[in-house]
Amino acid sequence: MTVLKTSLRNFFAHKGRMALSAIAVLLSVAFVCGTLVFTDTMNTTFDKLFAVTASDVTVSPKAAKDDRTPQNGVPESLPASVLAEARHADGVKSVEGGVSSVNVTVVNGDNENMGSSTGAPTIAGNWTSNDLRSMEITSGHAPHGPAETMVDADTADKHHLKLGDELRTIAQTGDFKARIVGIATFKVTNPGAAIVWFDTPTAQRELLGATGRFTHLNVTAASGVPDERLKQNVARTLAGSGSYKIQTAKENADENRKSVGQFMNVIKYAMLGFAGIAFLVGIFLIINTFSMLVAQRTREIGLMRAIGSSRRQVNRSVLVEALLLGVIGSVLGVGAGVGIAIGLMKIMGSMGMDLSTRDLTIKATTPVAGVLLGVVVTVLAAYLPARRAGKVSPMAALRDAGTPADGKAGWVRGLIGLVLTGAGAASLFAAAAAKKASDGSLVLGVGVVLTLIGFVVIGPLLAGGVVRVISAVLLRAFGPVGRMAERNALRNPRRTGATGAALMIGLALVACLSVVGSSMVASATDELDKSVGADFIVQGNQRIVPQAEKAMRNTPGLAHVTRYKVLDATLTSPDGKADDSGLTAADPSYADDLRRTTTEGTLSGAYGEDAMSVGSDYAKKHGVHAGDTITVAFKGGRTAKLKVAAVTNDDTAIDKGARYTSIATMEKYLPKDRVPPNTIMFAKAGPGQEKQAYAALKKSMHDYPQYQVRDQTDYKKELKDQVGQLLNMVYGLLALAIIVAVLGVVNTLALSVVERTREIGLLRAIGLSRRQLRRMIRMESVVIALFGALLGLGLGMGWGATAQKLLALEGLKVLQIPWPTIIAVFVGSAFVGLFAALIPAFRAGRMNVLNAIATD
Repeated sequence: MTVLKTSLRNFFAHKGRMALSAIAVLLSVAFVCGTLVFTDTMNTTFDKLFAVTASDVTVSPKAAKDDRTPQNGVPESLPASVLAEARHADGVKSVEGGVSSVNVTVVNGDNENMGSSTGAPTIAGNWTSNDLRSMEITSGHAPHGPAETMVDADTADKHHLKLGDELRTIAQTGDFKARIVGIATFKVTNPGAAIVWFDTPTAQRELLGATGRFTHLNVTAASGVPDERLKQNVARTLAGSGSYKIQTAKENADENRKSVGQFMNVIKYAMLGFAGIAFLVGIFLIINTFSMLVAQRTREIGLMRAIGSSRRQVNRSVLVEALLLGVIGSVLGVGAGVGIAIGLMKIMGSMGMDLSTRDLTIKATTPVAGVLLGVVVTVLAAYLPARRAGKVSPMAALRDAGTPADGKAGWVRGLIGLVLTGAGAASLFAAAAAKKASDGSLVLGVGVVLTLIGFVVIGPLLAGGVVRVISAVLLRAFGPVGRMAERNALRNPRRTGATGAALMIGLALVACLSVVGSSMVASATDELDKSVGADFIVQGNQRIVPQAEKAMRNTPGLAHVTRYKVLDATLTSPDGKADDSGLTAADPSYADDLRRTTTEGTLSGAYGEDAMSVGSDYAKKHGVHAGDTITVAFKGGRTAKLKVAAVTNDDTAIDKGARYTSIATMEKYLPKDRVPPNTIMFAKAGPGQEKQAYAALKKSMHDYPQYQVRDQTDYKKELKDQVGQLLNMVYGLLALAIIVAVLGVVNTLALSVVERTREIGLLRAIGLSRRQLRRMIRMESVVIALFGALLGLGLGMGWGATAQKLLALEGLKVLQIPWPTIIAVFVGSAFVGLFAALIPAFRAGRMNVLNAIATD
């Protein structure tokens, strides 16, 4: 009880000094809980949607993919006769045929794409009674006839659609127009898909290219018939039921949930990874806080020991304070996490993904995990300072506050740090020398962890030299004030090292990712310049429909247009091993559009009759050489024996591993209705007609806004923008760790000012002005921040350069250090230091001189 009382008294006596550490715990726990609540809410949203949209039993073609779109761009379907058969199954109340396609684009009268901007699909289908499970017609009526359509209310709101507006639907089978006659509202949350409905004959004709066919059947059970029994009855009734996928509502929902769950897990674990980084940085803040508090209370702890307190009691007293800090910070963090989750939902809503707070999901495990994690991390971080407090002897009561550093411990720490850093450097070197990227990735990870820990451990040793260098460059010009700031930073190397290490971690990751991102862009740009001969590239979020291909071909000023199709095929090499990774079919002009080097044969030969090429990695793996024959089983078509005319060099980033054949060869073995649409198309302008052809091609493709027309300059810019957007998102997540690190600098300075109260009073008494005092503290802060930035940026650039060596094995060969970014981050760190010092410097300047001198 005495230990608890002492801990409570000390905690609340220093509550101001604990506040910033509590904020660090709060932010880290909030990010963890916010991530869990956000992803759980998204899962709840999708679960509710899947639960209400699935019929009791669904029958669909077994060959259908999850998105119901095979390689030819037209959804797999089954004949209406299957519907008639299913009606005779025992326990069936009703059967309804459904049509659905996601390989469509819907545009309004102004030729604007009505699809989602978040990657959610645009879905076109027929309106059925099964839709009434999840939808309610809130305006107008259901579509009847070829000229009528209905849209979901969310899409109508986002794009300001109303009854009577005309929409054009672009499908693989052609374009068609219809006017909006109804608007349907979701009874549950729509995560962002854009949906249009037609009557059944129109949907069959325009989306499937044939009447009397359905993509799936919705089977409703009679009263009292379980879904599983109904499924068995339907399977027994259907002739050739092995050709169909028959699922209960639960199985259907589970399949959809699994697909979404994989995507959600990527988001969740990525965000939790950044939260872990913030926790790691927070550990340094907590260690520093308790180390300084213990040092300031040395005389008090000595007195406690002198009157009979044991080491264990002193140790326990400090840990109880850490426990209180962890509990308060974690509980507040849980509440803040819910706020972060709601904020993320609002952000996603502004981007087009609707998430309702009605579905806000806070599982019991979320606050428990948040509080437990926060408390455990805080107590573990405080263990070393608590252990140090327990070692304070009763004789310390006779000395001034503060204990000298343990010289032996410093040398031991330095030796351990050097060993770890050396091992990490060796791992990075081994990763850079790896022959395979997959082998080097694990070694790189080990090197990153070891060098990071090594720099953290060796930080106090590095602080002396690095701080002196930085001070010689920046502080000497400020005379005695600058020298005092330098000496303050050097006074306790362990504290300076820990404070700088907190900032180092976040900036090391920033530098590493900047190097990797810049190198990727530079490598891809270099590869484009060397390899791509095409002037224009056309692609989009829908495979290129025949009408768009025709418009492109009719564009004046083009010397040639190249088709590029990705085929589902199984290749069996001469060694008898099968490979399902497919084949690429293109026009012979593709050899000019993408200049691929060969290790055997000539690429032009691969576009001859019954010929193909393979990549060098595939050839090496299977012992394939030019002249060998590969058996190719085209999905939906016949099996061919194709002669290997060329082996292309896979030392590239573009089309790495691609196996080429001609479109003529493909058409020989695939029925016309199984030929896939183009994934991408290329074009080359006639001599001297680049500008005119570019303008003409943009005009030709105007009616198809789902496709982008780019020349090489556009393509490079978009690549740079995409990498930049990804890096900005990562930097935003890393900002949490950097904010916690800044709090660490603030806390270190604030506690340092308290620790040096008497010293500050004496400096003021002998003539140091308030302005000079504030400047001294600001300079000290800047030096500490730049120390952390220098270590972090140097470490991060080393990581990034090593990672680029692995990327070079995948064809990204150019190493580019983004010096403007590195310099900007370094200079920005100085401003971070200035900002962190504002409050501590202000408080120091306001101290009463006499009271400060009188302080013990």
